[in-house]
Amino acid sequence: MQYSIKKIVENPLIVTTDVVPSIPGFRVDGVFNCGVTRYGSEIILLCRVAESVISDDPDVYKIPIMASDNGNSRFGVTNIRRSEHPEYNYDDSRVLTKDDGNGLKKVVSLTSLSHFRVARSIDGVKFELGTRPAILPDPETECWGMEDPRITKIENTYYINYTAVSPNGAATALIKTMDFISYERLGLIFLPENKDVCIFPKKIGGKYYAFNRPVPNAFGTPDIWISESEDLLHWGMHRHFYGVSDNGWENGRVGGGAVPFLTEKGWIAIYHAADTNNRYCLGAFLLSENNPDILIAKTKKPLVEPGEIYETQGFFPQVVFTGGCLYENGLVKVYYGAADDKICRVDIPIEHIYRSLGV
Repeated sequence: MQYSIKKIVENPLIVTTDVVPSIPGFRVDGVFNCGVTRYGSEIILLCRVAESVISDDPDVYKIPIMASDNGNSRFGVTNIRRSEHPEYNYDDSRVLTKDDGNGLKKVVSLTSLSHFRVARSIDGVKFELGTRPAILPDPETECWGMEDPRITKIENTYYINYTAVSPNGAATALIKTMDFISYERLGLIFLPENKDVCIFPKKIGGKYYAFNRPVPNAFGTPDIWISESEDLLHWGMHRHFYGVSDNGWENGRVGGGAVPFLTEKGWIAIYHAADTNNRYCLGAFLLSENNPDILIAKTKKPLVEPGEIYETQGFFPQVVFTGGCLYENGLVKVYYGAADDKICRVDIPIEHIYRSLGV
């Protein structure tokens, strides 16, 4: 019996041309980094959609923002004239920066604004993507967008955690839904800068657990931490879980990926890692069922790495990044963002993951 990994032939499943821009004058730069869950007979992808503003004047740099109109969210645009702001750096397609005077680059704004749309499928391959945003960013805490959702189902409720982006930094917020039609905001659960949060789908020893990735500024590296909560809102008992390596595919940063799932051998967590060249790959942890602090094994080599043209070319090339998977009938279906502009799927037999873990 073959226990091999398979990037499905239908890849990519969703691309930018499948997405209707939110308003006239906007351009879809990417649809990627989706949360995943099964909802009844459907497979739900909660997709991150990133949009920028079309500019016909090469001197005018248009920045999308989320503004407030009598308490309601609406799309807005800020215009910046390059000729009037030579102190800004326009080289990075993702951010506008300037020198802080100490040799470091300070982010002035993002070049795109992200929101979430729901995609639905029966077979997990052909998806129908919503033509309108399912969730718009909050103008107060997310005026620069909402990014990289994960979906954790606990009993009959679906909890969506995501990165809330504003000039105050990248925080983590939480929303819950019962039906992917109406949503209730629960507020920020991790302060900036903390992202890549993955909430375990049930209590362990009377506590909820979550991976998270704070980013130290003065010293330290972008590593995975683990935290506890009694109510999903208030998190504490923070401790370091896993850090970057000195070299190789994990020497840049590491962070959570898909929501962990339980197997006969323990919790499996698919995580991401990037090297210093910003090449993103996926690996796996095996954790103790009763104590997720205990790392039983990990993959020494990437489980999934960029190699196909849809992964090596795109808005941000050489990237595979996951926010969710489905574990069904011995098969792990990992949905992932490829090159920061499209959604793909890779199927990994659980036995292949066990073999890669050496268990």
